[in-house]
Amino acid sequence: MALQPSLSPLLIGNPSAPHTLEFYYDFVCPFSRKSYNTTYNYLRPLVTEGKLANRVKIILRLHPQPWHGSSTFTHEAALAVLRAAPEKTLEYFQVLFENQEKFFDIPASSLTPKQIREQLADLAQPVIGDAKVEQVKDLLTHKTTPNGGTAVTDDLKYNIKVSRHNSIHVSPTVLFDGLIAADVSSSWQEAEWTKFFDSKVTA
Repeated sequence: MALQPSLSPLLIGNPSAPHTLEFYYDFVCPFSRKSYNTTYNYLRPLVTEGKLANRVKIILRLHPQPWHGSSTFTHEAALAVLRAAPEKTLEYFQVLFENQEKFFDIPASSLTPKQIREQLADLAQPVIGDAKVEQVKDLLTHKTTPNGGTAVTDDLKYNIKVSRHNSIHVSPTVLFDGLIAADVSSSWQEAEWTKFFDSKVTA
């Protein structure tokens, strides 16, 4: 349930809230998209200003799945926006999910890694503005050794290590207070979440 300080925008709600709800998402996973829509539009206000404020916090975990070739690039872009414009992180996640089909296997198969990164950075323009987009592109540019990664590679590694440490395989995977909540479905809406919280939230 820990989160390194550089990734604090991935935490929604009061960091001191006694309960923790974690979502492992892949930006090119259709089920992650469905789940995140509910997280963003319903759960986010519920834990920031609703009845679960100061009781439940949400942590978003980035979970790129290697069988989708462009998944790593989408997560790199998300981390670059997080660093360049942390207050716009969740909004950019919404944009990524809304445009995920552009980065599915077949559409992305004819693009170079550089072209994919350019497109992902350009998607952020309406959210963060031109100047910040240039910063994002800079963060996604290889500058060190031939195999040294980008400026956000260490943050990407952290997220992947957390997934491996917790034996997370599929997306979305949901944890409540550190344990996998296998009954949670990506199609859940207000009624199902209300029932879930009524049975789980004790503090």
